[in-house]
Amino acid sequence: MEYNSQREKLIIPEYGRNIQKMVAYALTIEDREKRTNAAKYIVSVMASMNPQNHDSSDYMRTLWDHLFIVSDFRLDVDGPYPKPEKDTLERKPDKVLYSDKKIKFRHYGKNIEAIIKEACAFEDGPEKEALVHTIANHLKKSYLNWNRESVDDEVIAHHLNILSDGKLTLSDEQKLTATSDILARNKSRKKKFIPRSKDNSGKRKKRQQ
Repeated sequence: MEYNSQREKLIIPEYGRNIQKMVAYALTIEDREKRTNAAKYIVSVMASMNPQNHDSSDYMRTLWDHLFIVSDFRLDVDGPYPKPEKDTLERKPDKVLYSDKKIKFRHYGKNIEAIIKEACAFEDGPEKEALVHTIANHLKKSYLNWNRESVDDEVIAHHLNILSDGKLTLSDEQKLTATSDILARNKSRKKKFIPRSKDNSGKRKKRQQ
């Protein structure tokens, strides 16, 4: 008995061993035209394994690339697409560069810092005061979203002062939304997204009276 561990390693396992054997046979065909026809037949078999992917625009090109990969790029045929370079496919992707800008308070996010910067440019007056109050309320909501049970308005005012480099201040007359109200709204939102359990038949269970 021959075990899989004793067989040749599968290059692309999802196509199975038979495809790999067919590619190995195609490599032995000396006539170029016959070898090309064999390659086209192998690609058609590969395509039949995943018919749901046929709508993809580059699906056939991917199959031909996989064919060359299975052959270790040794298969020389007249395919509909240029033969890929081995170094290109094996090259590691470039490292994704992340922003090096530090976020002062991660639980508030980066976008709020941009909004605060815009608010600093407003002229003093009722419109700016209303905007500052809205921003402070948003900071409080964001703070409480991070599983915090309470927060003093003085803390939010202090954070607003830091984020705006001292340019925005919350007056004593401007009262923020009560913590209890924000927490109650957060809980009600979470309940809306909790699906009811299903029984074994896939039907939703009726709520108990």
